[in-house]
Amino acid sequence: MFKIVLLISIVLTFSRACDENNGEEQLAIARQQSDEYFASAFGYTPDSWNHLYYPNSRLPSGYFNQYEGRTPSGSSMDGIDPYNTHSVNGEVKSDQQGVGRLALGGLGASLINTGIFNHRFTPANTWRPFSNFANRIPISYNPNFDNPLDTFDACTSPNGDAGICVPGSVCSLFGGRPSSSCVLGKVCCVNTISTCGGTVTLNNTYWQSPTTAVSASSTCAITLRLDTKYVEQLKKPICQIRLDFVSFTTAQPTAGTCVDTFQVSGTTTVAPVICGDNAGQHMYLDVPSSALTSTDVQLMFNFGAATTTRSWNIKIAMLPCGASYLAPTDCLQYFTAATGKVKSFNWQDVASTTTRQLNNQKYNICFRTELVSGSRATQMCVSICTVTNGGDAFYITTPAAVVTGATTFLTVVTTTPVATSQSNVGTTVSSTGNPAFVVATCLYDFLQIASGQDATTGVEADRFCGNQLNPATGANLLNPGLTTSTQVCTSIRPFRMTFKTDGTEAAISIATPPTVPAVAGADAANTGFCLDYQEK
Repeated sequence: MFKIVLLISIVLTFSRACDENNGEEQLAIARQQSDEYFASAFGYTPDSWNHLYYPNSRLPSGYFNQYEGRTPSGSSMDGIDPYNTHSVNGEVKSDQQGVGRLALGGLGASLINTGIFNHRFTPANTWRPFSNFANRIPISYNPNFDNPLDTFDACTSPNGDAGICVPGSVCSLFGGRPSSSCVLGKVCCVNTISTCGGTVTLNNTYWQSPTTAVSASSTCAITLRLDTKYVEQLKKPICQIRLDFVSFTTAQPTAGTCVDTFQVSGTTTVAPVICGDNAGQHMYLDVPSSALTSTDVQLMFNFGAATTTRSWNIKIAMLPCGASYLAPTDCLQYFTAATGKVKSFNWQDVASTTTRQLNNQKYNICFRTELVSGSRATQMCVSICTVTNGGDAFYITTPAAVVTGATTFLTVVTTTPVATSQSNVGTTVSSTGNPAFVVATCLYDFLQIASGQDATTGVEADRFCGNQLNPATGANLLNPGLTTSTQVCTSIRPFRMTFKTDGTEAAISIATPPTVPAVAGADAANTGFCLDYQEK
């Protein structure tokens, strides 16, 4: 019996050894054939056996599928050009061979299961050890975590410029400037475009004004192309764009209407037309997920006949779907600190006798609820900024002026000077003249703060205009508000404000309800607002 058992054991061991040797040989053949496949079809061999290719992380909510936007990490591509579709110096380049060859970011599920391993073996050989490999190992991407092992993740250069981590050859391919080092021998690549008519596909791209002076009566525009067929975007489908105006100088408006215009098209967010001085401002722009549809967003300057200096430097950040740092829907501006400063477009601390406030503004300014002393803030307070150069920190619409006994509204606005140092609240006020008029106060131009209360007295209002920020009302029609500003607080969360202006600074002498519900006096030298905010 012992001999029989020993013999069976020897036979089984020998058989298993043969099977293992055969398996190793077939594995080696499979690796060689897959490498040959990539070398022939794509022009390079990926590091497809690197365990970093298959990160095991939790799938974020809202993604189309678990393989959406994957890209290879840690693979060496120096000296080769795997980027069949990309943007170089603002122009889209395309290799005709193997168009879309990286559409799944390397070895996607269908490529693993059907594109290589299942069909790289003869029909007679049914041994396919990797046929379900992608299904056994979950593959996902967390948009809130920049993995330093991945390509195209954000980085910051020593001088503060934003860039992306890529191999040096890839930085050169996209026309970028290496500024510092990232992990695994990569560089922090800063991409800058200084032309009109280019195309941007890279995150953290700077669009600068051309080196030659921009002439009057001309147009300068670029296109932001959001599409997961580009290798630089396929790991992170894009749902939002943030524009940071590092510098921005164009002609000043005429009576609030822009002579030079900057406008955005192609986004679901309706951004207002702006001009003037806007350094330090920003915009968040919602776009449809680039995993579902490709989108072209256009940024355009139109320059009028005025002779003035035009220059700009706009940082373009592409924010991935599902990221925790996306702005809430319908928020053109979003502030994520417990304290800070918020300004209307074109507000500056400069003495001016002309209107700096822009017409046709309508947007929401939102504030993330921050932790204050370890707890979520329960209120947000705003107060006017301190000015040192002759600017006006709050001036939205000349306070209403109504004189009893006047026969026409035009007589009121032309013969009665208005004290421009008063606040104003509400929407309309009724005169007692002959005839009587319903006169607009904060109806056409206003800053709205829901349940805004005086931090000291508790007096409440929700619409603010005039030359002071104060919810209190004045003593009579000639004095509609107070001559001092106060701190205004709201406990309505999420914290937000709405800024709205109409299309004119001229007097509205004829009311045509419902579109023009009340007459209004002419505005003069409106500046907009600058507010310090604090969450408590």
